[in-house]
Amino acid sequence: MPIIPKGQLRKLIKQYNLKDTNDIQGMLKDMFGDAIQEMLEAELEDDLGYSRYDYKNKATTNSRNGYSKKSLRSNYGKSDIKIPRDRNGDFEPKIVKKNQTTLPSIDDQVLSMYAKGMTTRDIEAHLESIYGIDASPDLISRITDKILPLVTEWQNRPLEEVYTIVFMDAIHYKVRSEGRILNKAAYSVLGINLEGIKEVLGIWVGEA
Repeated sequence: MPIIPKGQLRKLIKQYNLKDTNDIQGMLKDMFGDAIQEMLEAELEDDLGYSRYDYKNKATTNSRNGYSKKSLRSNYGKSDIKIPRDRNGDFEPKIVKKNQTTLPSIDDQVLSMYAKGMTTRDIEAHLESIYGIDASPDLISRITDKILPLVTEWQNRPLEEVYTIVFMDAIHYKVRSEGRILNKAAYSVLGINLEGIKEVLGIWVGEA
């Protein structure tokens, strides 16, 4: 059974005059932005305890106080949304946090491309050509910087005292360094603990 009824789908095709995949992408972008907007409105209503224009059930001195504009980047490109505000300044939306300008899926893609050896310029060009997203090198750098605390935490995690079996291996891969493509090896150590569970104990990158 389709998620969108056929009748409604035909109306969307007619409304957006869909002719190719680019048109579909544009429609999804509009629908995505509208969905985010409605979710933000619902969040504020839940926070205030009453819906818009429903003053009969209002049990707070707090109220709506206009909007602030924000551009949000996602897989569908850039969407301009309005963040509803409350008069007391207490409302903090969960769907799109105050300082958030990208969604996790974009972050994941940037980190994946970065891990594969793409430069910030390469990633910027890829996001622009595929998704129409204008991601500056500074933004990409801020996203890749997110993994550093996670890597440090993983490297310093406590290991078990005894592993029944320890395997050592290496994965060879190519990386871009100073305009050259180099062959490197990532040496990995895999342990099996007393409960029979596999665990990666560490990964070290060799110079050659």
